This record gives sequence, structure tokens and C-alpha cells, in this order.
Amino acid sequence: MSKTRVFVGASLDGFIAGPNDELDWLSGGDAQGQGEAQKSFASFFAEIGAVLMGRRTYDVVCGFQGPWPYGETPMLIATSRSLEAKRPSVRAVSGSIAELVERAKQAAGDRHVYVDGGKLIRSALDAGLIDEITVTIVPVVLGAGIPLFAGATRRHRLELMGHKTLGGAAVSLTYKPRR
Repeated sequence: MSKTRVFVGASLDGFIAGPNDELDWLSGGDAQGQGEAQKSFASFFAEIGAVLMGRRTYDVVCGFQGPWPYGETPMLIATSRSLEAKRPSVRAVSGSIAELVERAKQAAGDRHVYVDGGKLIRSALDAGLIDEITVTIVPVVLGAGIPLFAGATRRHRLELMGHKTLGGAAVSLTYKPRR
């Protein structure tokens, strides 16, 4: 059965990006941990059939150097603004969070949906649409930035499904929401 999943890196103080959307701190762990984190994401992404991403996150990702990290996986970008798709697999979508997740599930077929972007993650969590959350804690304190869960409209209890240390610095935690 298809799941709606989150896979995100966060600073020790709970930010997913710096104050200016910078992500350079994500490589703040040791070299072994960075390699393990890349393998962990590759393993996660191998099970993904569609990505539902917030517009702000998409704009940041489009600025990355190097190869496109999502291959030909369908990407649905939640936005109310016009979108110049950088790849044929990218398309703009709008609607309620439930409608967006349903469209992503249709695009994913029998594979999982990857939800990415702070506001989108919080909206899907608040709507009870997230099945699994993996957060990799990077050993850095940013002090300010884009928070992961701040702004959630209610309390969410989570159940730990697994954890692993990545090298000698980062820790990956996987939870499922208690229903």
C-alpha cells in the first residue's frame, strides 16, 4: 500500500533551512556521515513514485548545482503562481492539501509519495495525511531559519519506528504519527 512520507534534514535547533533558505549547513556532519546520508536518501527515494513539493522549496532546489536529484520522478509543485517547469516531469498543482496529496498518490501509482517543504509538511501532518516522517538531525545550531514543525495547528504524537547514526555526527529518526 502506498504511503505518504517525509524525509528531511534539520538542524539540532529544528530548522530545515537557514534564514535566507540556505542549505549549505546540511553537509555539516563528517564525511562518512554525509556518504551514509546520501545512501539513506537514495534508498528512500528508490521507493518514491511522486514528489509533492512546496513552491519555495522547488525554487531553492532549482538553484542547486549538479545533476537533477529527482530523475524523471513526477513532481507536483504546490503553487498558486505561474511556474516555469525546469523539466518535463514537473507540473504545478493547486487545491486543498487533501486534493494535492490525492493527486500525488495518483501520479505515484503503487509507490510512495514524498512530501517536501516546510509549510506543505505541516499542512499534510495537520490534515492527518502523513504516514511516516524521517528527520535526519545534523549537528549544527543555526539560531534562526525556516522551522520544521513550528506553526503546526495542533499537537501530534509520534511513534518511533527506527533510528540510525550516520557516521559519527548525524542521527536519522523515523516516526509514524499515532492515530
